[in-house]
Formats: sequence, structure tokens, C-alpha cells
Amino acid sequence: MSPEVLLSLILFAFTTSITPGPNNMMLLASGVNFGMRRTIPHMIGIELGFASLLIAVGLGLGALFQSLPALYLVLKVAGGLYLLWIAWSIGMSRALGDGKTSGAPMTLWAAAAFQWVNPKAWVMAVSSMAAFANPTDPLFSVLVVSFTFVALALPCQGGWAAFGALLRDWLSHPVRLKWFNVSMAVLLVVSLWPMLK
Repeated sequence: MSPEVLLSLILFAFTTSITPGPNNMMLLASGVNFGMRRTIPHMIGIELGFASLLIAVGLGLGALFQSLPALYLVLKVAGGLYLLWIAWSIGMSRALGDGKTSGAPMTLWAAAAFQWVNPKAWVMAVSSMAAFANPTDPLFSVLVVSFTFVALALPCQGGWAAFGALLRDWLSHPVRLKWFNVSMAVLLVVSLWPMLK
């Protein structure tokens, strides 16, 4: 991979990882509701799930969805319904987790599995593999793309979770927390709209 292509990949991975989307909205809400420490497994799950999705798309799964658009539609609908359920759960949350017993953040494995039904993750995976994977050396280029995304996404998404954790004290007031969670639920649904078209 040439230095110019690698730089383009880094810019693409950074931009798509730091901008608002379902994962970042959920991490922000988790940081507020559960704190940074309890949100770390969610963050790691996103990275594991997205890396596995990138590798699968890069090694041929993307071509399967291009040849079977009905299968891709089923995936988008399933992902959309799951995101609506998550948005509902966030919007109905009315108490901050105390770090031990109140509520539960998304687990590592649930966050990893979510990447496979996350419409933004699919758009990012297919776009990045189409733009940056090299057909003459597919395995190496797929691994470079995957590693680049994981290396850049973890600090970007960690920033969203940390910002949420910083808001915990201010949002410990029940009315402010209620409206924050409702706002996060609405933003999560809004972030889904462009990807479901």
C-alpha cells in the first residue's frame, strides 16, 4: 500500500470513526449512564466486531450482498429494528448506574455482534474495502485496512464515552438525565435514517 493510499485510509478511518453514528451515540449514553470503566467492554466489543466485519467483507462477504440484494435488505431491517429497541431502552432509562447494581451497559459480545447488524458499520466496511483493498494482495490489504480502523476507532470512540462520563455529575439530576437519554434515543434513530435509504 503506497503512502498516499495509506494516508487516505487513515483520514477515511478517522473521519468515519469520530463522526456521530449509532456506536458513538450509544457510547456517549453509556458513559453518562454507567461511567467510563463499565463502558470499556462495550468499546472493545465494537472494535472486535467491526474488525471481524471488515475482514469478512474484504474476503468476499461484500460480494455476496451485492449479488443478493434481498439478503442485504433483511440485514438492514434487522439492524434498524435492533437500533430502535436500543434507542427505546436508552430513552426510557431514568437512573444513573451506580457502578455495581443499577442497569447494565452493553456487553463486549453484544457490542461485537451488533456490528454485524449496524447499517453504518456495513457502509463503512463495504466502502473502505472497495476503496482501499488491493485485489493483487487481498489478505495483506484487508488486514491493513482492519488494523487501521481499529487503531483509530478505539481512541475516537473512547472520546465519546469519556465525554459522557464527564457529564455524569451534571446529569445526576433526574430531569436532566431524562432529557439527555431521550435526546440520545432520538439522535440514535436519526443517525440510522441515512443508512436505511
